[in-house]
Order: sequence, then C-alpha cells, then structure tokens
Amino acid sequence: MSFTEKDIEALAKKFYSIEAKATALTGEYEYNFKLAAADGRKYILKLASDEHSHAFFDAQVKILQHLSASEVADKFYKHIPSVHGEYLVSINLKNKSYFLRLLTFLEGEFWIELNNKPDSLHIDLGRFLGKMDKALKNFSHPAMHRYYLWDISHAADANRKLSCIKNHEQRRIAGYFLLQFETEVLPLISSFRHAYAHHDANDTNILVKDGRISGLIDFSDMVHTALINNVAVACTYAMMNHPEPLRAAMLLVKGYHQSYPLKAEEVNVLYYLIAARLCISVAQSAYNASIATNNEHHFISEKPAWDLLTKLIRVNPVKAQNEFRKACGFTEAISNEGYQTLLSERNNHVGRNLSISYKKHIKIIRGALQYLYDDKGNTFVDCVNNPSHVGHCHPTVVKRMQKQLAVLNTNTRYLHDNIVEYARRLTSRLPASLSVCYFTNSGSEANDLAVRMSRHFTKQKDIIVLDHAYHGTSTVAMEMSPYKFDGKGGFGKMPWIHKALNPDLYRGPYKYGDNSAGKKYAQDVQLIIENLEKENKSPALFICETLLGVGGQMPLPPGYLKEVYRYVRAAGGVCIADEVQVGFGRVGDAFWGFELQQAIPDIVVMGKPIGNGHPLAAVVVTNEIAEAFNNGMEYFNTFGGNPVSMATGLAVLDVIEQEEMQQHAKETGEYLIGGFKKLMNKYAIIGDVRGHGLFIGVELVKDRSTLEPAVPEINMVVERLRERGYLLSTDGPLHNVLKIKPPLTFNKHNADELLHYAEEAFKELYGSC
Repeated sequence: MSFTEKDIEALAKKFYSIEAKATALTGEYEYNFKLAAADGRKYILKLASDEHSHAFFDAQVKILQHLSASEVADKFYKHIPSVHGEYLVSINLKNKSYFLRLLTFLEGEFWIELNNKPDSLHIDLGRFLGKMDKALKNFSHPAMHRYYLWDISHAADANRKLSCIKNHEQRRIAGYFLLQFETEVLPLISSFRHAYAHHDANDTNILVKDGRISGLIDFSDMVHTALINNVAVACTYAMMNHPEPLRAAMLLVKGYHQSYPLKAEEVNVLYYLIAARLCISVAQSAYNASIATNNEHHFISEKPAWDLLTKLIRVNPVKAQNEFRKACGFTEAISNEGYQTLLSERNNHVGRNLSISYKKHIKIIRGALQYLYDDKGNTFVDCVNNPSHVGHCHPTVVKRMQKQLAVLNTNTRYLHDNIVEYARRLTSRLPASLSVCYFTNSGSEANDLAVRMSRHFTKQKDIIVLDHAYHGTSTVAMEMSPYKFDGKGGFGKMPWIHKALNPDLYRGPYKYGDNSAGKKYAQDVQLIIENLEKENKSPALFICETLLGVGGQMPLPPGYLKEVYRYVRAAGGVCIADEVQVGFGRVGDAFWGFELQQAIPDIVVMGKPIGNGHPLAAVVVTNEIAEAFNNGMEYFNTFGGNPVSMATGLAVLDVIEQEEMQQHAKETGEYLIGGFKKLMNKYAIIGDVRGHGLFIGVELVKDRSTLEPAVPEINMVVERLRERGYLLSTDGPLHNVLKIKPPLTFNKHNADELLHYAEEAFKELYGSC
C-alpha cells in the first residue's frame, strides 16, 4: 500500500494537531515524510505496517528516551506525543494496521553528501559513537534480542546468498571474507561485550554541521549484539569512498576509544568484522536483484561496498590490526625484530638445503586468493605459486575439505563414493583412452609410479627425457631430471637415461619462424631410439612436460609431441605427459598442455594444482596399461585417494568449471603476454616473451645478438618487484627467465600493476632500447 502526501498531512492534523506540508523521503522499512509547518518548525513522520512488532517500535521510543538524558542528547531526534499522549500510535487504514510516530527534525548534512571529511571529523564521529554506547551501557529492552540479517554476528548466514552474486571474482572475494569471519571471529564473538546498539551508523544516517557530528538518525537496525559490531558498521561506511580507507577507520577507532575504551580482543578482529558487514551488504544486494526488487534503498551502497571489499583484500590483516591497536594505545601487533632466531632454529632443525627466496626474507603468515600477507603488514601479489591454482584459501575448496575432514578420512581399502566420483570426473576431462586413475600425494610420487608402470608394461628400462627437464624429487624422478643430476651436487646421468635436445625455439638450433622446427627437434628423439636399437634395446618411456617449466617456461614447437609420440610408440615405448605444472586450464586455450599439441599420451601425470596445494596427485593411464599393471601385486598407497583428498580434488574441478577459470587464464594471460611484448619493444634486456595463458616466461639477455643471459640483472629485477609487492622467481637452464605462473585468480588489474612495476625496474636498471 502507498500513501500520498495528502494522506500524511491528514494524519498529522488528526493525531498531532499539526498543519504542515508533507514531502516523501526514502526508507527501507517505513514510510518517511518530512513535515514543514506554517510556523517554520519541521518534523519527521514515520508510518510502518504491523509486519514489524509493536514491541520493537516501543524499543525505539524507549532507547531515545534513555539517550535524551545523556551528554549527546542533542544528537538524536525526540518522539512527540500524539493528542492522546501516545508516542507510538496504532491506527487502522484500509483494513490494515500501522504504527505512527512523529519525531523532531535534526539539522545537518548527511555524511555521504560531504566532499571534505577531515581527520578531525572521523575522530569526532568515533567520540560521539563511544559516548552513545557508553550511555546505553545500562539500557535494555527485550525486543532488541532478535535475529536480524544485518547483525554482523550472523554474517555467516550471508553464505546462503552468495550464489546470487554472478560475477565470479566478486563472489570469490565475498566467500573468502565470510570464511575468515567463520574462522577468526565466530569462535570468539560470543565472549565479547554485548550491548544494545544502533548498529547502522552509515553515511545516510550520520548528520554533520559546522564540521562536527550533529546527529544520528534511524534506529530501525538496532539490535542486541557484540559492542564492537557497532564500531565495525561505522568504520565500514567511514572507509567507503575514502582515499585511505584504513586511516579513516583508524581515526574513528581512536575517537571511540577515547570516549568508551575498547578491548584488545575486540579490535584484533575489527578488520574481519568490517569485511563481514560488507559481505552482508553485497550478498543482500545481489539477492534483492535476483528477486527484482525496485526499492532503490536496497542498492544504495552496492558499488562502494564492492569497491571497498576489493581494496580490503589487498590490506594485510596484520597491518589493519596493528593500526587499530596503535589507535587504542595497545601493544603493536607488528614486531620490528628480524628473523635471526627463526633462521637459527630452522637451520638447527630443518634440512639445510631447503632454499629461502629473496635476499630480504619474507615470513608469509596468510594467503587470500592471489595475495600473500607477511608478518610485517606487507601484502604481496603471488605471481609464481602455481600449486594454489584456484587461489590461496579459496572458500569453496577449504569448506569442502573441512567438511570431509570432519566426517571421515581413511584409506582406499574401504568403499567410498569420493574416489569413484573424482576418478569419473577427472577422466571426463581427458581423451576416452585415458580412463583409469591411480592417486598419490605428490607429482614426484606420481612420476615415480608412472615410470614403474611403463617399465612393467614394456619390460624395458631406458628412459628418454628432455635436457634440463625436472620431474620431481624421488630417487627415480631425480634420475630422470637433468636439471638436478647435471646441476650442483648432482650425481650425473644414469646409463639408462637418455637426454633429447631441449626444443627451445629461442636458443636452440631451430628457431621461431621455422615451421618444421617441431619435426626437426623430434628427430633427436628418433636418433636416441635408433642408438638404443643398435644395443638391442628400446625405450620404456618418453616423458616430457607439455610446456617446459625449468626448461625455460617454454611452449613446445607445433607438432613436436605428435611426432615424438609416433617415434616412441613405434619403438614399443610408452608416452607420458607430465602435466604437474601445466594442467587444469592454466594454459587457457586448452585444459591440458598436450591438447595444444594435438597429441594423446598413454599416461598423464598430474600434481600441484590438482589439489590447490593439498597433497594430491594422480596418474591416469589407458585400460591396457592398467590391466598389465594388475599382475597380482597389490598397489596400495596409505594416503593416495583418501576421502579428504578426493573431496578436495572435486572442489577444485568444480571451481575451475563454475568460475570459468580456463577462459579467465586465457584472457588474462594473453593480456599480460601482450603487455610484456610491448615492453620488449622498449627495453633491450627483454629477449623473448612466451607462453600460453598464465604459464609465461620472460627471458632477459644482456645482448639480443649473443643471447648472453642477463644474470645477475634478472635477480635485481626480481628483488625490485618484490619491494613493490610482486613475487616472481627465475627459471630456465641459464636462470635468466622470469617465471610467471600465478594463481588463476590473478586479474588484469594485477597484470597492469606488474607491468608497471616491471617497466620501472627495467627503466631504472637498464634504460630503453
């Protein structure tokens, strides 16, 4: 039912003896009208249906009466009694019950309308809210003990509406923050101080006059909740559209603490409470859009809320906690001490040949999709951690893993649906001939098993690998990894290992522009086979990454695998595609790297991204190979194929498919490759830019003619980028290739920043062409 301004004027005259002109205002739950009387006085008249309880409106009357005796009494409107002395009038209009209230009018500009909000105003807002909450310390009303979807304590319920958010990146960010709320806040919040709180100090409820807070309106969101939630709501809106959001919140907290001291445990989780409030808001807006509501109030904060959430995920939670603690005078959360003690302990108790990245070491303590947070308050964009394929702590993967872990984890000697379902789903993404799965815990272990199966199938021992290849850290995997056995501390090549020429189109004998390069490089494999034949041998297997990783982040020449596989199979060998670093949509144009070559292997080995960092790997083989391997000796792997790992693998597949990550990798990767190629035209140090999707290599050289590797220059570039918050590493036989394989959540904004900072580094260190 709607009401005209004439209807409202009549109600004002009948129940309050006020003759005034009515003007409709916006409202979410009530009809709101401004009344301008002939004597110049102004009022607000509120009309609400009985869908809301009489008790709750009574609570609004009572809380304002309580505040009228406080030192901030002038900041609130007052209820005006009707001609019958009632502050809350029950009326019946057109066979429906309504509640009528008349309020005094507060002067001032709304916070949202201000172009300039100085630091002093944020502090003043905090002081005012602290005084209000302190005044309400002894207030109570049973109607405020209610379930309310905007109550931050119930933020986890917003998960039910995440499916209404259609943008994959936005849904992922909201899901991440709700996961953090459940992890960091929910176990603690019941132990926090609780209060009868306004809970909606938003930018359309706060009034400002003469540079000071002049009023707070609209108590329709009031609820009995954790006291810190009231601060979190105010911080959320103070941060919106502010050039320094964290500073805005810090100033408010500082002012609040001066009026009504906060506790350390409350401010420690304030960052997550702010994020949770934003998640409630955006999830509710998405839900409202899904039911086609036409109430503009339902969407008023949607864009600024998304803008702030996107900024907030780039704020290290430790930095936020530290700023809030400093504002309250608590001990800081960030220590300036170095890592000497930790390094010493690590050196004493952890293997000494585990390397640590970067000259200035980083202690990473949290991850959020494509972002990593250290203990010093810094945020880094992860450009190289490809096992976290769908993003660090992706909420879908984490929750599915947690749920299964809480139910059962055991071995494969018992029947369980997960292993069968995952094997079915995984093989559905492969050529029909690859139909049988074996599950392990790492890519090294999977490669080891693939070799064992190939040798059993062919009754041969010799292995053909590519020079500079790396296939893992087990004994067998090391034996077939020239990157290791030819390197420092290596044991040299075993007689049954045969190195084929690395098909490098940049440095090799057959280069870009040679349309026959793939066949020419394949001839080197055929030559190895012919030499084996002279010894009355044949290869057990040929194994190759479908895009070369430590070989230089190098796509294979067109037609290479197809030709090699033909030679190997003709000699009776098995063809293994190592997809440990390549597979699951990373290359964009295909789900698997071997698909780029129009070739079908006999065995596919998977690891790293398959479990998004969870220890999971797989070997998928033809039925013929599986039957031969089933020779009476049981294959058993204590943890391989366990229900938790299978649930994790299923979740990763779901996320890749539902969030269209393969297409995202293609579009973002092409954008980033294109950006580096533009830089290549400006900076001679860039010798080659190559890759597919988000599997990218940028090779740096001192001279484009001699191809002298730009070492140590490349290390300086990596360190410069680390200083600017972008984590990369180097790779390639000559250690002069920038390795770029970020989580697939990496976006075009990240790409733009990476290109900008990379150009700064190139310009600073080496100048342009």
